[in-house]
Amino acid sequence: MTLEALEEFVIEVVNNQLNRRTHPQKDERSCEEVLATMDRIRWTPPPGSPTTLELLREERDF
Repeated sequence: MTLEALEEFVIEVVNNQLNRRTHPQKDERSCEEVLATMDRIRWTPPPGSPTTLELLREERDF
């Protein structure tokens, strides 16, 4: 790869990143659809699992 090709590649990557930040993609889903998806993919720990507070205390006391 030549220096010119590398420079062109870097410029292209930077421009793509800038375009993504200035023109974010629109999500066509409704708020209800997004919340339903979040509920569907949410992980729930099994019964009897330690709480996050218990895990933090265990780690602190270690």
